[in-house]
Amino acid sequence: MATDFTQEIKDLRSTMASVREVTDLAKLEQQIAELEEQAADPALWDDQERAQQVTSGLSRAKAEHDRVTGMDTRIDDLEALVEMGQEENDAETLAEAEKELVTVRKAVGELEVRTLLAGEYDERAAVVTIRAGAGGVDAADFAEMLMRMYLRWAERHGYPVKVLDTSYAEEAGLKSATFEVDVPYAYGNLSVEGGTHRLVRISPFDNQGRRQTSFAAVEVVPLIEQTDTIEIPENDLKIDVFRSSGPGGQSVNTTDSAVRMTHLPTGTVVSMQNEKSQIQNRAAALRVMQSRLLLLKKAEEAAERKELAGDVKASWGEQMRSYVLHPYQMVKDLRTNFEVGNTSGVFDGDIDGFIEAGIRWQIAQGKAAAEG
Repeated sequence: MATDFTQEIKDLRSTMASVREVTDLAKLEQQIAELEEQAADPALWDDQERAQQVTSGLSRAKAEHDRVTGMDTRIDDLEALVEMGQEENDAETLAEAEKELVTVRKAVGELEVRTLLAGEYDERAAVVTIRAGAGGVDAADFAEMLMRMYLRWAERHGYPVKVLDTSYAEEAGLKSATFEVDVPYAYGNLSVEGGTHRLVRISPFDNQGRRQTSFAAVEVVPLIEQTDTIEIPENDLKIDVFRSSGPGGQSVNTTDSAVRMTHLPTGTVVSMQNEKSQIQNRAAALRVMQSRLLLLKKAEEAAERKELAGDVKASWGEQMRSYVLHPYQMVKDLRTNFEVGNTSGVFDGDIDGFIEAGIRWQIAQGKAAAEG
């Protein structure tokens, strides 16, 4: 069946009209002008925190503006390509237009989802921690598979990732790992990945070839910024130093540079070993600790609001996604019912469909709770 380019382009323009309405380009342009004026003030850098706030705000505003206006240009270019192919009855040009349509449609969909991210911390970078759960060596292996999945997802999008800590299991895989995805809206996107993930497969570690179910937990917190007010009294922190280790207990650093930081009032623990010095690991650990305590504080506030409002059934549940490799191949999100059969693609980082469905589900849950 031939593609109805006219209708497709009309739909794309309609979606972009909604995106522009939510984005409010006129307001964004005014914000950019104001921030540029502030950034041009030589006295701005007398206040380092204020300067960082202005420059990062300007960078985000410009990126958001370019993202929207750039998409309008891509749709215009696609329309011109279609017209040229149709006028000259050129099958090759129309095939190229078909290919570009798929790419643009996906990009517009991602942009539409971006406009749904309006949470307090959605614009932030993200700190992701993966921990092996029940299932022994299979769970540790699963944790490493998830780690690779998220790193490949970031690589596909060109997002910078910094691995902050890795704790290897004795036989195979990871006990836990923490990494940072440092791009705007990383938290808004990845926050929907938080929860318990389940893997069902024939265990490669079972010599009888039995089916094994294993679990891993994914935690996502927004990266703390210098302008956030999370003060941690020194007496509330216990800091231990130890020697970094690699797979199988192999030492990767001959000095006691790794840091384990414990927040005594909450029992929150952060370990860092991937920086070169103890000072760097302490600074990285403190930043992640602040991020976790910030989210904990917000969760407590949300719990209080929920208690006042009564029981709102918007829980993500104990298990949010299943990865089944045997007796059939399927990855299914149990909240959104989004599923795919290409399990190898998912483990290779193709998870945008799950993230988009998760964001739309989360927004719908929020609206239902507000109306309830």
